[in-house]
Amino acid sequence: MSDTPPASPDSPGFDEMTRDIAEVPAVEVIVTVAVNLMSAAAVKLGLTEEGDKYKDLDEARKLIHALAGLLDGSATEISSFHAAPLRDGLKSLQLAFREASLVPDEPGHGPGEKYTGPVYG
Repeated sequence: MSDTPPASPDSPGFDEMTRDIAEVPAVEVIVTVAVNLMSAAAVKLGLTEEGDKYKDLDEARKLIHALAGLLDGSATEISSFHAAPLRDGLKSLQLAFREASLVPDEPGHGPGEKYTGPVYG
């Protein structure tokens, strides 16, 4: 736990943080969250230089599922310019999850496939 108290409206900088986030377009927030989910999932899949050090397939499943839900829910809100590479990254993570699993899920039952449909290699 952190010894730092949570920010409050009376904290210095609170208004500045609020103003900063108010200036960020929604598409940028969605893309940033998606990239963070992708990065975290890659780490939990063991796809970083550290390899298996942080590998946790249960956590990876949750992150991939959340990413798929975010992309599905925001599909009409973000342009194909932003959505296409995110969908490609999601598919790569889903395939990496399948490869990393000792007993792979059946097509259509892997993480996020509720939103994307079955993912094949």
